[in-house]
Amino acid sequence: MKPLVIVTRKLPASVELRMKELFNVRLNGDDKVFTQKDLIAAVKEAHVLVTTVTDKISWDVLSKVAPDLKMIANYGVGVDHIDLVSARNKGITVTNTPGVLTEDTADMAMLLILGITRRMSEGEKMLRAGKWKIWSPTGMLGMRLRDKNLGIIGMGRIGQALALRAKTFGLNIHYHNRQKIDDGLEKNIGATYWTSLDQMITQMDIISLNCSSTPDTRHIMSRRRIGLMKKNAYLINTTRGDVVDEDALIWALEEEIIAGVGLDVYKNEPNINPRLLNFDNALLTPHMGSATDEARIAMGEKVIMNVKIFLDGHSPRDRVLA
Repeated sequence: MKPLVIVTRKLPASVELRMKELFNVRLNGDDKVFTQKDLIAAVKEAHVLVTTVTDKISWDVLSKVAPDLKMIANYGVGVDHIDLVSARNKGITVTNTPGVLTEDTADMAMLLILGITRRMSEGEKMLRAGKWKIWSPTGMLGMRLRDKNLGIIGMGRIGQALALRAKTFGLNIHYHNRQKIDDGLEKNIGATYWTSLDQMITQMDIISLNCSSTPDTRHIMSRRRIGLMKKNAYLINTTRGDVVDEDALIWALEEEIIAGVGLDVYKNEPNINPRLLNFDNALLTPHMGSATDEARIAMGEKVIMNVKIFLDGHSPRDRVLA
């Protein structure tokens, strides 16, 4: 029989149709989130497992794999939900889908910047609740973006795409990264590199988190660093929830240490800390960074390409190394 490909979540129709044409595939028509029990059953049967961010591929799961499982093809860029070291030790190839959601995630980060600094969520809630009575010269005042300082933490594809968008709004672009980007690219963006993240934070009006989730970046915005932010500054996160100390963030909002937050990702999503819901100055969206037809189809096409290349006996181009 042809190798079995098990897909853990419902994917765009065109992607599933192509998978059925190419592979012996088992789809998830109900889009029911796999439990740990479901994942263990899948790794005992599949040759290739197509996962998403909702699947926690831990050692407990990987310890039960059958010899036939040789590939985990992740539908998404982030792989922090997969125990990469254990996968490597089991001889399992892991792939992801880089490069296809850059524009959409950068759009989402820019949307959060615009929305939180101009109090869009507050205004809409006021209007829907029938509380808007009349225009006021001092009503719903926000922050103008032009000439403000945007600090980007993580100047990869998404960080660079955000920088180009923000530049058109007149923001001054600053960044902290593991390495300084190419001089030509830095000049084109008009970005200023900071070797010291702490020093950069103290000078920024907006901080945007665009770094990958790794052990090194976990809680990169700690209580101490959040405390370094200006009182009228905003924090934006479109990467992963664990790069921010969420308890410290809630403390900063409660104590009015910072002006507000725009979040698309959370510590224990989809179980959002209910305390976050109490803040008018928190613009919250449900992990929508890549939620466009174009991005989700392109992600699926990347998965198909990676799986096909692997099953044909070659090394997939989007292989993730532990």
